[in-house]
Amino acid sequence: MKNILVTGGAGFIGANFVEHFVTNHPEYKVINLDLLTYAGDINNLKEVEKAPNYEFIHGDICDKHFIDNLFKTYQFSDVIHFAAESHVDNSITGPEAFVKTNVLGTFNLLDAARNLWMEKPNQYKEAFKNSRFHHISTDEVYGTLGETGLFLETTPYAPNSPYSASKAASDMLVRSYFHTYGMNVVTTNCSNNYGPKQHDEKLIPTIIRKCLAGENIPIYGDGKNVRDWLYVLDHCKGIELVFYKGKAGETYNIGGRNERNNLQIVHTICELLNEIEPKKNGTYQEQITFVTDRPGHDLRYAIDATKLETELGWKADENFETGIKKTIAWYLKKYKN
Repeated sequence: MKNILVTGGAGFIGANFVEHFVTNHPEYKVINLDLLTYAGDINNLKEVEKAPNYEFIHGDICDKHFIDNLFKTYQFSDVIHFAAESHVDNSITGPEAFVKTNVLGTFNLLDAARNLWMEKPNQYKEAFKNSRFHHISTDEVYGTLGETGLFLETTPYAPNSPYSASKAASDMLVRSYFHTYGMNVVTTNCSNNYGPKQHDEKLIPTIIRKCLAGENIPIYGDGKNVRDWLYVLDHCKGIELVFYKGKAGETYNIGGRNERNNLQIVHTICELLNEIEPKKNGTYQEQITFVTDRPGHDLRYAIDATKLETELGWKADENFETGIKKTIAWYLKKYKN
């Protein structure tokens, strides 16, 4: 059994991926490293916490000494790197944490992997010749789109928030380790994820939570900002596919082809809740409130996933209509318990 390091596996996407990977790949022992900041929740991993091929470690990717020792101890064959500060609003008020975690933390992991896989004496090199570093990134590194067009893997980077700038920097570090050292790296850039286990601060959980609590549902600006929505398990399956079959040094965009603006999202959720969990009086739409837009709020993101679809055969199982119903059902159970 090979040891694979998954960073940030107590967060939203990471926890969904860990559950999927532990269940479907018994040939790997998954070592889940997470600092358990506010965005990480150990309860996200109850389904796998007793699995024989799973282990949780509490730790910080910004601690280089700790990371170096972890690689020496576990001799990781591969790394799948989710760990990141990811909330755009928080990056505006406190950008330093984003630079430390997303840039320095990624460097620490890359360098520890290089030292283990590529700097060992010759007798070790055979064991690590296929070792892979898979970096999880975001479509926000590409900046913003107008009313038409899609982000391609070749789209120039133009990040507009401290969060997206820090992720762009980490992407460039990963790229450099391929071109400079020949490390077997891949990067995936995803569109907006939704689904079970997402932190309450994010848009869709916030809408559902506010609806049920009878509180105002805050929508930035005029609500016309567009995102391409990707069901989290579809994203996890895309990551799995790229990890196993992606070409070294390549980037693959993972998107759901489900463009919706924020107003469409909130009205869809309200309409479904009106049917599933109706209010005693009125409708949930009456709770929608417009608030001041945030600085640097990109107008539109949309990913062209053709490369992943044609080269590796990926296809999303969920469209937005099916995915949002599953998501609402999960949060209804959470918020009503």
